[in-house]
Amino acid sequence: MRLFDKVKTAFSSKQSGLQLKPLKNTDLPEVLIIEGRVYDFPWSEQIFKDCLAMNYSSWGLMHEGELIGYAILSIAVGEAHVLNICINPNKQGLGFGGHFLQQLFKVAKGKKAERMFLEVRPSNTRAVGLYEKLGFAQIGQRKNYYPAGDGREDALVYSIDLNPTVI
Repeated sequence: MRLFDKVKTAFSSKQSGLQLKPLKNTDLPEVLIIEGRVYDFPWSEQIFKDCLAMNYSSWGLMHEGELIGYAILSIAVGEAHVLNICINPNKQGLGFGGHFLQQLFKVAKGKKAERMFLEVRPSNTRAVGLYEKLGFAQIGQRKNYYPAGDGREDALVYSIDLNPTVI
C-alpha cells in the first residue's frame, strides 16, 4: 500500500461530505476569516483578489457545505508551488489537511506538474509533521523569510515528486 493510500483510507473512514471547489471572489469573506484566525501576519484581501485575477489554481475545501480550508497554487513548467494553504483551526488535527493536499496533488498532476514545492515556518510543527508524513522532503531554508513578532523567521523549503509511484 502506498503512503497516500494509507492516509486516504484513514481519512475516509472518519470523514465524509468533503468537496473540492474552485475559489471565487464571493468566497473571500470566509477565506479572510480563516486566514485571520490562523496567521499572525495574514494575507490581505487584495492579495487573494490578485491571485484569483491571475488565474492561480485556487481551491476551497468544503465539508458538509462549509468552507473549512483553502489553497492557492502557482502551476507552471512542470512545477506546482503552494503559495498558501490553510485549514480552519477548529477543523485542524482531524485529517482534513492530508486529504486536501492529496487532492491538490491530483490537481497539480492534472496540469502536468511533476514536483510540488512549499515553504513553512519551522515553528509550525503541526504542518511540518504533516508534510513529512505525506512524503515531502526538506530541500532548503530561506533566511528571514516570514515576518514574526520579534523580527523575521526562516522558512523551510519542502518538495515532493508527483510521479505515479508516489500518488
